[in-house]
Amino acid sequence: MKDFQGRTAVVTGAASGFGRVTSLALARRGVRVVAADLDLDGAERTVRLAKELGAGGAAYRVDVADAAAMEEFAEAVREAHGVPDLVINNAGIAVMGPFLETTAADWDAIIGVNLVGVVNGSRIFGRQLAERNRALPKALRTGHIVNIASAASYQPVRSLPSYCTTKAAVRMLSECMRADLARDGIGVSCICPGFSGTNIAKNARTASGLPPERAARAHRWGETGLRLRNYPPEKVAARIIKAIERDEAVVSINLEGHLSHVVSRVSPSLGRLIARLPAPF
Repeated sequence: MKDFQGRTAVVTGAASGFGRVTSLALARRGVRVVAADLDLDGAERTVRLAKELGAGGAAYRVDVADAAAMEEFAEAVREAHGVPDLVINNAGIAVMGPFLETTAADWDAIIGVNLVGVVNGSRIFGRQLAERNRALPKALRTGHIVNIASAASYQPVRSLPSYCTTKAAVRMLSECMRADLARDGIGVSCICPGFSGTNIAKNARTASGLPPERAARAHRWGETGLRLRNYPPEKVAARIIKAIERDEAVVSINLEGHLSHVVSRVSPSLGRLIARLPAPF
């Protein structure tokens, strides 16, 4: 996809972080942004910023883990804006804590958002795109789905077992989708950023089994790490745009993203040693 002008994009988790900056990067290219988030005020703020850039848009409150709610949302989008040309499955959460302290409720929460949410967005909007494209000549078929994974999809981390697991699943899901949806003219890209300056650590859950003092240290550790890394999320958004333009399959972003990918391919044993490094909480 080279020409973005006049297209429509659905972005989940659009109230902040990668979702907001990607929405604005698309708006600068003339894309109408449909911003979806549990935080409706934040999504509406994103749409206001997009409109200041000259793009249209609308905000919706939706829980990506709720399949029925996502079906209703997708139908509302189609009725109001048509079938979206771009779908950015960005909504995600983190759970910090060792495996044995990560409870069933923690697993249900993170799998619901990070994996099932991506499945719901891809399946429901992908079906709309496929139905639209099948009525068109092959040369006119278009559409792209972007799934946000993480460098954690390559690198195991003892203090982030649920996060790493869901992000690895998103990467494999994206590869399967790409193979299947190509026949309908739909591109699929999986984005794997390393550390970046978003609020994911600030908003992260800590494993329910962690004592309060360790949970507090986990939050401080996560927020400090992202602040010191200081990698602008706008650079991630720019790379997402490029991935759509080039129809790239899997995209690693920044130094740790590339290193994690290389280590996973060249020296998995080194990755396992890194995984055993103690967490400071």
